[in-house]
Amino acid sequence: RIYLDARILASILHIPHTGLYVFEHKKWPEVEGFHPNRILSILYPNDPNVHPNMALTTNRLSVDHRLLHHLIVHQILPTGGGYAKLSRMQVFLMWCILSKIEFCFPLLML
Repeated sequence: RIYLDARILASILHIPHTGLYVFEHKKWPEVEGFHPNRILSILYPNDPNVHPNMALTTNRLSVDHRLLHHLIVHQILPTGGGYAKLSRMQVFLMWCILSKIEFCFPLLML
């Protein structure tokens, strides 16, 4: 039996094990300073009706935000399937990057 957690993985890879330690797939992460409405208004500035419970699509993102989403789904948090929709975790990671908030990368790797 092999036991591997984020701390051990960080030690093996010689990368930091600091920052936000959050991984949510089904709901919005609950982190101080993170408000889904705020990041959605940044990602979708031309849509005043955007809200956290709607389906979030990539085709309405700006080029910069679309590129950031592309990097997340292909490099940081690879997903299987289509890339037309944003998950809550992907939006959260975009917020972390845009806000310069440190995130525990080894946690994502597991």
